[in-house]
Amino acid sequence: MDLGETYIFSCHANLNHIVFPLINKNILFGSILVGPFLMDEPDSLLISDISDKYQIPLDSLLELYEESHALPVVPPAKVTQISRLLYYMFSSLISDSYQQFIIKQEKLQQQSKINESIQNYKSCSTSYRMEYPYDKEKALITKVKTGDAFQAKAILNDLLGYVFFAEGNNLEIIKTRAIELCSLLSRAAIEGGATNDIILKMNNHFLKNLQEIQNLDDLCYSLQETLEAFIENTFDYIPGKNHDLIKKAISYISKNFSGNLTLEEVADQVHLNPAYFSSIFKQSTGSSFKEYLNMVRIEESKRLLANTDYTIIDIAIASGFEDQSYFSRVFKKYTGLTPRQYRQ
Repeated sequence: MDLGETYIFSCHANLNHIVFPLINKNILFGSILVGPFLMDEPDSLLISDISDKYQIPLDSLLELYEESHALPVVPPAKVTQISRLLYYMFSSLISDSYQQFIIKQEKLQQQSKINESIQNYKSCSTSYRMEYPYDKEKALITKVKTGDAFQAKAILNDLLGYVFFAEGNNLEIIKTRAIELCSLLSRAAIEGGATNDIILKMNNHFLKNLQEIQNLDDLCYSLQETLEAFIENTFDYIPGKNHDLIKKAISYISKNFSGNLTLEEVADQVHLNPAYFSSIFKQSTGSSFKEYLNMVRIEESKRLLANTDYTIIDIAIASGFEDQSYFSRVFKKYTGLTPRQYRQ
């Protein structure tokens, strides 16, 4: 039931079975069982193992050995195929079985990441523990604006780890922090280009659902789902014809902007001629490739200026600019301030 899919196991007599749970609304009301069978030809070890567990007379053990040859022998590879077939045959009986399985897997993965974060904060010095990681909050905003869902989820779960570490498992306090994070994310999505009314509706939907959530796992997962929805809607302005292609390009830019990234490299990632890619990128985003790349780099430099004591030249290089004077000109163009003024 925890896995939500077919499960292969050996019973008390070392005979193999495959079971598929029938789940509806998180309630197990039955199962499909296939077996018993063996994966190897029966031998004396099979009987001796049973003999070690139970007090069985010799005559009965010999009879068991004879009967074991009547069991079907199914090679492991075929067992796997039968297991998959069983799932495909019966998963349609329960409409939400597969979805429940996916959600459970995602929740388990998220909780694992959050627990890693909690342990990391526990290992830090006492003085550092009490400081809220604003640099990570700024990084989260940048990832939302640039459409990097993978990194955004990683940072969100790290922040949730800090909240759990600092506040304990108090559900109401965690809900308050979740509302603050949701508000932060919604503003970042709007600033990134998402439609205002859609984001506000999603925000309200999250707040409404929050009232009904009664455990921390569901709360964390709901916030992660909302984050993904915000990022998805940040790029809804991209025309349908090129939507997936441009999203892939933007995702690649968000992960590689700090290097010597070129139009040709990104075009190659989406398998397009550079000139054609440049044209549809401008049509889809309203910015040229160079303008968009600079915007992403400036967002990163703003985060570093606000949260680190790195020198201006170090921040320029870390953000993908090789020349400090060019970095300063671009920064002022986008923000109206020089990097030094912004830091003050």
